[in-house]
Amino acid sequence: MQNTIQSKIDKNSKIAVLCGGMSSEAEVSRRSGKGCYEALQRLGYKNSELVEVDENIAQKLKDGKFDYAYNALHGKYGEDGCIQGLLEILKIPYTGCGVMSSAICMNKEYTKRILAVNSDIPLAKSVFVRKGQNVKEMVKGLTYPVFTKPVSEGSSFGMTKVNTPDELEKAYEEAIKYNDDVLIEEFIEGAFVTVGVLEKDGKNFATEILEIRPKNEWYDYESKYTPGMSEFVLPAELSPELTQKTKEIAVKAHEAAGCRGVSRVDFMISKDGIPYVIEINTSPGMTATSDLPAQSKVMGISYDDLVQIIMNGAGLNK
Repeated sequence: MQNTIQSKIDKNSKIAVLCGGMSSEAEVSRRSGKGCYEALQRLGYKNSELVEVDENIAQKLKDGKFDYAYNALHGKYGEDGCIQGLLEILKIPYTGCGVMSSAICMNKEYTKRILAVNSDIPLAKSVFVRKGQNVKEMVKGLTYPVFTKPVSEGSSFGMTKVNTPDELEKAYEEAIKYNDDVLIEEFIEGAFVTVGVLEKDGKNFATEILEIRPKNEWYDYESKYTPGMSEFVLPAELSPELTQKTKEIAVKAHEAAGCRGVSRVDFMISKDGIPYVIEINTSPGMTATSDLPAQSKVMGISYDDLVQIIMNGAGLNK
């Protein structure tokens, strides 16, 4: 597929492709980073470099004298506003979302609070449990089954589907291994779908919708990263009206959270056709099997073109 996206970045620029990091998603990030780095090389950015992120990252970036940073990090420190703040201090323009939207969207509870201001963005009923609070008392207003989720973790780490009150305590203990704060949300039976949001020429647009049908009961870590454990339906088998509505809500959620450049919005579409926003990912996976590249490809956007679109967004957060 021929590359059709014009570069807005000088091809001689020195670009740091940030990957790895210090989160539970470091290995996935390395795979994303490798793919993005190889695409940048093919696109003619010969001065791009893979940079492993660790506690010495500030010194590495200063010594490297980089013009831009391509953020391929996932999870804590890379997707929560930390690396974004460091890059702003160092005056290095970077791809993707800025400090505020990254911090908000990394926290599932605060994402919901921001989105709840928009009455036309459907959200699942939930409670927010801080460490030390009585979890059984907190969930009395919810209908089982529910999901327990660490508020700031990706790749389904620490998540449990809870079918009865007897299972709640154990699930809560699993969640607080990852975060002190836990989101407990009513389970929505229906289709799990995800929609990418990209920015081109100052305008946000949604990718095709991907439906994921896990072989397990829900889309857990095994279903996400084990070949053959999920069926991917692309484009999702939704009515034209529901497709349009879901895409519009994805863009609306992206903009409401202050996202820039790229995000991926996850939904549960209930059996009565309501697309509930579950979360917003501000640094979507870019591996060979990740959702965003597949969604873009169906629209005629090659992997390299996708990397170029994201690269063109560097500097939006100045």
